[in-house]
Amino acid sequence: MSVFCEVPQAAPVAVFKLTQDFNNDQFPNKVNLGVGAYRTDEGKPWVLPVVKKVEKLIVHDDRLNHEYLPILGLPEFRTSSSKIVLGDDSPAIREDRVGGVQCLGGTGALKIGAEFLRRFYNGNNNTKTPVYVSAPTWENHNAVFSSAGFEDVRPYKYWDAENRGLDLSGFLRDLESCPERSIFVLHACAHNPTGTDPTQEQWKQVAEVMMRRKLFAFFDSAYQGFASGNLEKDAWAVRYFVSMGIEMFCAQSFSKNFGLYNERVGNLTIVARDAENLKRVLSQMEKIVRTTWSNPPSQGARIVAVTLNSPELFSEWKDNVKTMADRVLLMRAQLKAKLQSLGTPGTWDHITDQIGMFSFTGLNPKQVEYMVKEKHIYLMASGRINMCGLTSKNIDYVAESIHEAVTKVQ
Repeated sequence: MSVFCEVPQAAPVAVFKLTQDFNNDQFPNKVNLGVGAYRTDEGKPWVLPVVKKVEKLIVHDDRLNHEYLPILGLPEFRTSSSKIVLGDDSPAIREDRVGGVQCLGGTGALKIGAEFLRRFYNGNNNTKTPVYVSAPTWENHNAVFSSAGFEDVRPYKYWDAENRGLDLSGFLRDLESCPERSIFVLHACAHNPTGTDPTQEQWKQVAEVMMRRKLFAFFDSAYQGFASGNLEKDAWAVRYFVSMGIEMFCAQSFSKNFGLYNERVGNLTIVARDAENLKRVLSQMEKIVRTTWSNPPSQGARIVAVTLNSPELFSEWKDNVKTMADRVLLMRAQLKAKLQSLGTPGTWDHITDQIGMFSFTGLNPKQVEYMVKEKHIYLMASGRINMCGLTSKNIDYVAESIHEAVTKVQ
C-alpha cells in the first residue's frame, strides 16, 4: 500500500480545465474565451517586437552570466518596476521609502506580501487579521492568503449584478464596518473578473475611509498600460494612495503588458513610512524569499529592466502595449454593436464601460453551459470572457450565440 494512498484528488484549476476541454473539442468553429492571455486577430499568441529586440541584445551581451542574483532580485529591475507604478517623480521614491522584491509573477508578489503580513502585520503571526477580497475576485486571491496562514478571508461588496457596474455604496459600507487594521486586496486597474473600476473620485472616497479606519491597502497591478493603453492612467489609484501618505504593498505582474507569461516576472513594491522602516521590512522579505525560491530567475527581469531603462525601447514598448489595448477596445465596441443590432434582450453598455482583458457579460450559469455545450464557445462559469479571444473571424458567431443563449435560456 502506498504512503500516498490517502491523498485526495484535487479539483482541477477551472481556467486550465476549460482550455483542456477546448483543446479536446473537435468542432471546427470552437472559440476559447477563457484563457487569460493576449491573442492577435488571428487568435495567436504575440511576442512583443520590443521583447524580441531585447532578447537579441541580451544574447549578444558578453558581460552577462548565470551567477545568482541578489536574494531580492535584479536591482535595476526592482527600481524601474517601482518607478513605473509610482511615477518617476514620486515623492516616496525621492524620500527613499520605496523598495522592491523581484517575485515569480504577480502571484509570487502576492504570496511574499501575504507571508510577510501574516508574520509581522497587526502583531506577530496574527492569523486572525481579516483579509478582504472583492466579490467577485480572481480566484487565486482567496487561496494565496489562506495558504499564507490567514484564517479569515472575507468578501467585500464590489459588483452590482443588477446594474452591471460597481456597487460603490456596498463597498464603502464594508470599509466602514470592517475591523480596524483589516487588509484589503484592491485591483489597481482592469478589475478581474468584472472589468469594472472605480472612477478617480470614487477611489478618493475609498482612500479616505481606509486612512481614517487604519486599513491596509494591498494593490494587485496586473494590467498597467494594458487596460487603457496609458501607463499613468492605469496607475492613478496606486499613486493617489501614495500621495495621501498611505503605507502599502503593490504586487506587479509583467505577464500581460510584456507578454512574458511563462517567464514569471513580478515585483512587490513596498511603500513604507520612512527609510528606516523600509530597511527592516526588506530584511525580513529577504528571509521569506530565501526559504521560498531562494533566488529569482534573471531572463524575464533583464528583458523588463533593459526595456524600461532605455528611452528608445521604453517608447517602443508603450506602442506595443497600446496596440494590445486598442485591439481589446475595438473588440468591446464591435461586440456591443453586434448585440445591439441583433436586438439582444438587456443592456450591453457594460461591455464598453468595462476595461481591460476581461468582460463580465452578465450571462448566468445556465446560459454559460448552453454556450459551451451547444455552441462550443468556452468561457468561465461566472460569465467572464477574455476579449482577446474575439477576432474579426469569430465575433459574429459569438454575438449570435450570446443572443441565442439569452433568448432561449433563462
